[in-house]
Amino acid sequence: MSDKKTIRVRDVMKTDFHTIDGKCTVTEAVREMKKHKISMLIVEKVHDNDEYGVINAGIIAKQVLAKNKAPERVNVYEINEKPLISVSPDMDIRYCSRLFARYGLMRAPVMENGKIVGVVSPIQLVLDGLCELSGVC
Repeated sequence: MSDKKTIRVRDVMKTDFHTIDGKCTVTEAVREMKKHKISMLIVEKVHDNDEYGVINAGIIAKQVLAKNKAPERVNVYEINEKPLISVSPDMDIRYCSRLFARYGLMRAPVMENGKIVGVVSPIQLVLDGLCELSGVC
């Protein structure tokens, strides 16, 4: 039996994430980001067989700003990235960290029973999880 403490993703994830309808324009998405002081929105599913997507400042910069497209004429669904790599709330943060490293992820939705229940990033894994594991923070 292992004496190692296990910290789960649910222990460090943020539950205050924001979503947006894919039919919204990039202008509306940017307004939402500014309003909530965030840089990422989860794009809602259109139907049960659809997948969640993500739009963030980097995607907007590459797909709209750099290409000189009018943000009020581009819909979120046109540029969002999907499907997303998601994690389970019961995943050990060490495995979650390996997944982030392997795929170069900066954030991942936390999925439970087909629904997003939170979002996790390396910041939470290190500042909350590693500090709890090591007991030095």
